[in-house]
Amino acid sequence: MRTSESGSDGAVRACVVRLLGVSVAVAALCTVAVAPAAAHDVTGSRFAAPLPLPWLLAGAGATVAVTALWLGVTDADAARLETPPLGTVGPRITGLGRVAGRGLFLVAVLAVLASGFFGRRVATANFATVFTWPVWFRGLAALSVLVGSPWPALSPWRTLYDGLCRLEGGEVALAGDGGAEWTTRLGHWPALLGVVLLVGVVETLTVIPRSPPLTAAVVAGYGLFVLGGAVVVGPIWFDRADPLAVLYRLFGRVAPVRTERTADGGLVVGLRSPWRGCLDPAPDTATVVTVVAAVYTVSFDGFANTRVYQSLAVAARGALGVGPEVRILLYALGLAGFVATFYGTTRLVSSLGGRAGDGETATVSVARAFAPTVLPIAAAYEVAHNYTYVIGSLGRLVAVASDPVLAGRVLDPLGWLPLPAFWGSQVVLIVVGHLIAVVAAHRVAVTRFRTLRAARRGHVPLTLLMIAYTVVSLWIVSRPVVGG
Repeated sequence: MRTSESGSDGAVRACVVRLLGVSVAVAALCTVAVAPAAAHDVTGSRFAAPLPLPWLLAGAGATVAVTALWLGVTDADAARLETPPLGTVGPRITGLGRVAGRGLFLVAVLAVLASGFFGRRVATANFATVFTWPVWFRGLAALSVLVGSPWPALSPWRTLYDGLCRLEGGEVALAGDGGAEWTTRLGHWPALLGVVLLVGVVETLTVIPRSPPLTAAVVAGYGLFVLGGAVVVGPIWFDRADPLAVLYRLFGRVAPVRTERTADGGLVVGLRSPWRGCLDPAPDTATVVTVVAAVYTVSFDGFANTRVYQSLAVAARGALGVGPEVRILLYALGLAGFVATFYGTTRLVSSLGGRAGDGETATVSVARAFAPTVLPIAAAYEVAHNYTYVIGSLGRLVAVASDPVLAGRVLDPLGWLPLPAFWGSQVVLIVVGHLIAVVAAHRVAVTRFRTLRAARRGHVPLTLLMIAYTVVSLWIVSRPVVGG
């Protein structure tokens, strides 16, 4: 049901502004719900590291530096690693899987709303809180890192929109062609706003993940924002404004599994190097900032579990005379610092590499080119920081779903995992993620700059940034568990 008239930009803006008001309402809710959030805390004991922590940090940073140096000296072309197709999934099975996935996920989201508003108010025994934050938000992020984004096949908002289109007999876009044109000009800024509010503030800084009714309210508001926007401007809203769609798509760039749709609707499955998807530039500045926000937010989540952060928060509260909402201020200041650091680094890259963008300023063009190369860092930290949270919550979800009244006996799939082994897995994942990022940045530099010498120069600032972040990341994951 696309209107014949294009509609004025003013009318379209008014419709979308109302939808953005949902996000503002969420932000207002956050200011009264801020509290220390330790949803991913797996600590409770400490151990002595097998080697002094400064040695580990120095060794990890040196590993990243040596890898960058080796790439610069040898100009090794690691970007061409890709296997032939491993197999093909027929269109019938692909279609059935898509229908089943969408149907089951829609039922799960409806169960979130029902159990959140009307179920028990105990977070650990309520389907809404056990499913939404660890299994849905974080679990699908980890799955995206492994096999690519599953969100187009699971999104309940797309399912509802497609059903509405079938009822109307055509595509629904109340604002007509003008809505799609205006959304295209708007870019991915609505998705960035959603990522910062939904993942950065609501999940990380508030008590909402521990409250079933508030969790259901957030899911309802998120659905209204995404589905309502699609009804107004058309399906382009899903790609540009859905924060989880954009976030999962970015994580999916790192996936070692590649899938391609066939002409008949089937699916070709193969393998690729995890940096292949990071070689294409970000589509716009909003996506660049979203990438930086993804790296920063998961780091901030880990940093919030350290004594250094707790001391900083207490000091800031005393100095400013405010309450727990100071955590939002600290998060915002840190995010601004990360964005400014990345911007400054790309200015150095542009200056040393000596090549401007096509129709853009050199710094913006370089930022768009190199931003995806830090996605392996975000993906590695996402998995390292959250995999025990996701897997442990799956065991609890089985208990809650099988006995929603008593929450039954909770399974502990990782009960066998010793704390030193968990910490060691975090170290390995983080270092590997940084090495992949170094490879991706090197390949982008070689492709982008005129000479190999210019590429080497341009790669230096990013390498230094990655070395610094390697050390910071390992320090963050080590502080809660490593003694000494």
